[in-house]
Amino acid sequence: MRRARQQTDPTGRLTTMLASLFFASALGIVFTYAGYPLIMAVLARLRPHKVLRSTLEVGVTIIMVAFNEEVRIAEKIRNCLTQSHPRSLLRLLVVSDGSDDRTNAIVEEFAADGVRLLAFAERRGKAACLNDAVAAASDDFLVFCDVRQTLDDDAVAHLLENFADDEVGAVSGELAFRSDEISDFGEGVDAYWRYEKFIRQQEATFASVVGVSGALYAMRRGLWQPIPDSTILDDVLIPMNVVTQGRRVVFDERAIAWDRPSNAAADEKRRKVRTLAGNFQLFVQQPRFLLPGRNPLFLQMICHKLLRLLVPLMMLVALLSNAALARQGGFWRVTLLVQITVYGLAIVAIHSATLRQNRLLRLLAAFFQLNGFVVLGLIEFLSNRDAHRWRSK
Repeated sequence: MRRARQQTDPTGRLTTMLASLFFASALGIVFTYAGYPLIMAVLARLRPHKVLRSTLEVGVTIIMVAFNEEVRIAEKIRNCLTQSHPRSLLRLLVVSDGSDDRTNAIVEEFAADGVRLLAFAERRGKAACLNDAVAAASDDFLVFCDVRQTLDDDAVAHLLENFADDEVGAVSGELAFRSDEISDFGEGVDAYWRYEKFIRQQEATFASVVGVSGALYAMRRGLWQPIPDSTILDDVLIPMNVVTQGRRVVFDERAIAWDRPSNAAADEKRRKVRTLAGNFQLFVQQPRFLLPGRNPLFLQMICHKLLRLLVPLMMLVALLSNAALARQGGFWRVTLLVQITVYGLAIVAIHSATLRQNRLLRLLAAFFQLNGFVVLGLIEFLSNRDAHRWRSK
């Protein structure tokens, strides 16, 4: 009897191990995309940490990095100069990162309006330009924005109001998408951003957001810490540096930067792959963020950033472990059939505009594409040492 039990134990242990892998992976995926947002929503409701806002008329420098933006730069400069914040207290500093078109000449045409140009002949990347721009700025408050988006007239004023609260060190604006002429793919991008915005709102209400929208955010100049020139995700590293200095990073949905969601899958793929490569880079270059004693947002960093990078691996483990268990029949065959069906629908929907007319299939396709981009982001991080030298289009 004992010998027979010993012969069956290895099979039982293998079954237990495979079942454990399956459930751990499945629950990990659910927790990452549903459980964590729910937890943050509950914490934000139970322990809200409100921001004391008040009008601030203070000096502020808007910093904008541009590379070959001759088509859009003039319009964006006018957009910045017509902000409702007192004109005498607002300065604009444009950093040209090795532009070889008419970008520099166009910016210089606004010199009489107090617009400064910081031009570099060599293209070094956004992070290096930001370091030089902050060193050249003299105002106590800085606003960072990109060229592509259009700012609401009160965007800068709304951002600055948050600094009436001494605990606030940085504040993110909202990236909003215009819905006219949006494609079904663009709707998927918009839906993902609304989901992301919800999480950031809950994080900010409870404590601080992990990252800000690179399209529009502000910070106290005194909290600036130079970042490595190779940094890809400056809009995560910069606010995290603020958090580690004991200040909050909050979110203000009134400060809006308007954009159009990409209707072209190739454009969105390029942006997401670069962003995800930046996430991998962040954890490699800044391992301190994975230490609870050194990162006040340890929980948010792990759940919001790190686990998302592990979801493709969880998906693969769940599928393979389920396939190995399917020969036992019953529950395991049903779950395998469900996985194969879902995977198949997602793959077909990705390549079928007709199927993407269905909202559920559109979201399913976006979910699988996003996790495919995670894999490509890892490859990009490992193979492309120039990923920080971004391109606007």
